[in-house]
Amino acid sequence: MSATTLVALTPRERAVLRAVAAGRCRSSSGALTVDGLHFSDQFAARRLANDGLITMAAGPVALTSVGEALLTAA
Repeated sequence: MSATTLVALTPRERAVLRAVAAGRCRSSSGALTVDGLHFSDQFAARRLANDGLITMAAGPVALTSVGEALLTAA
């Protein structure tokens, strides 16, 4: 994602970003869990990862610098 690309976040996506920022999310086999429960909207999780807002490597999920900046601005 370039710096000039505008990302419109849904309320659900903002909530996921807040949960990631709080350290409540993990990834396993490409699936996102929040507080140990599977996140039902895997499309939203994949969209956030594809937009470069979160990391989805196995283990703890983290905000990228772009995701952090977007969450701070929201």
